[in-house]
Amino acid sequence: MILEHCDIEIDPAKQKEFEEAILRGVDTVISKAKGFKGYKVNHSMETPSRYLLLIYWDNLESHTVDFRGSSAFADWRAIVGPFFAKPPHVEHMTLVGKST
Repeated sequence: MILEHCDIEIDPAKQKEFEEAILRGVDTVISKAKGFKGYKVNHSMETPSRYLLLIYWDNLESHTVDFRGSSAFADWRAIVGPFFAKPPHVEHMTLVGKST
């Protein structure tokens, strides 16, 4: 399993609308993608314009090939893209350790 780490910056004046849109986008589009395992959305307390979207995928290709290469990616960006102040910074990570 891999973790997609997506650092998003928006106009903080649109916080409520963005939060509705990102949850709707994940629930109606991303969650139906091949290899999707779950997600978390966090909002920064110190930087009101910053959100962190964490998506768990079976493998890297589930995100980079299957999802990003599908029409669903365009659907997702149509929902959340208008809120982006700049392109999100996306990285993929593997687990090194965790606590239970």
